[in-house]
Amino acid sequence: MTKRYLGNIITPNPTAPAGPYEDSAASGVWSLAEAFAYNKAGLWPTAGRPAPVGLFVGNETNVIQQFNILTTGNAFDFGDLSYAPDNPAGCSSTTRGLFAGGYASSFRNNIEYVTISSAGNALDFGDLTVSRGYFSGLSNGTSGVFSGGVNSGGYINTIDFVTIASTGNASDFGDLLIVSGFNASCASPTRGLIRTAFDGSSRNNTIEFITTASTGNAADFGDASYVASGPFGCSNSTRGIFSGGFDGSSQKNQIEYVTIASAGNVTDFGDLTQARSQGVGVTGGDRAVFVAGTTGGKVNTMDYVTITTTGNAVDFGDALAVATGLGGCSNAHGGLAA
Repeated sequence: MTKRYLGNIITPNPTAPAGPYEDSAASGVWSLAEAFAYNKAGLWPTAGRPAPVGLFVGNETNVIQQFNILTTGNAFDFGDLSYAPDNPAGCSSTTRGLFAGGYASSFRNNIEYVTISSAGNALDFGDLTVSRGYFSGLSNGTSGVFSGGVNSGGYINTIDFVTIASTGNASDFGDLLIVSGFNASCASPTRGLIRTAFDGSSRNNTIEFITTASTGNAADFGDASYVASGPFGCSNSTRGIFSGGFDGSSQKNQIEYVTIASAGNVTDFGDLTQARSQGVGVTGGDRAVFVAGTTGGKVNTMDYVTITTTGNAVDFGDALAVATGLGGCSNAHGGLAA
């Protein structure tokens, strides 16, 4: 067997790269043919492309939790928001994560941000156009978009947006077709999807879409197979995943998917490990992680699927504590260009 140098130790087994990320291990001496094969497979480490990190917060606490999406394992502490919201919304670029709104003694209009690569407390970003909670966020890496929700006046169809790289108040984007809260969202680099959920009296299964770079009202995309409030939503750059939710009588465990570029109804994907709602979906590369939620009581379950395949979710790890009413983001979700 051919010997190679690895960390100044001669060994026959160099460390294979874990993915196309700058912090993936690929120590050793590689032939050009081997490096080309890993590159062709999309696994060769790329400088300036950090490994996927997921963040989430909510559950009437201010603790932001972090987890490494490429590996399985439990979440750990990242830092704190300045307030302790229930049901905020999150969105992100490759470098910056935003958390907005939620209910904390009253409906809030706060937007705060963190640098995803550096654990620490959030800083002030600006304000939403209207205070609210129970809404959803998505982004194309440049613009962060917040949709629907609930405030002291009831359920709303407001869509507003911010430029993630700068700080400042949100601006009007347009309106949802349906007045709706407890929504879920996901995105490709060009299009955002919102699975609307509950208007205060009835649940629905409508999926709407926006073109993220162009302000304007949402349009109809298609339907999920069941009505639900509080589903999970996440995506890679081509496929959107919606799962779970509460239909008014029972928690749901279905996972369904759509092709984001093509309007239409969902296709069955598989099942969650635990039927639940009001957690959050977070994506990194080709992995979707569904975090916590309620089964009727709060849970700390984290499970995941591989987005390009279909099948049931498997165990990922645990959140720091049982939690529901979460907002999340990552530095490698489907709205970020590959």
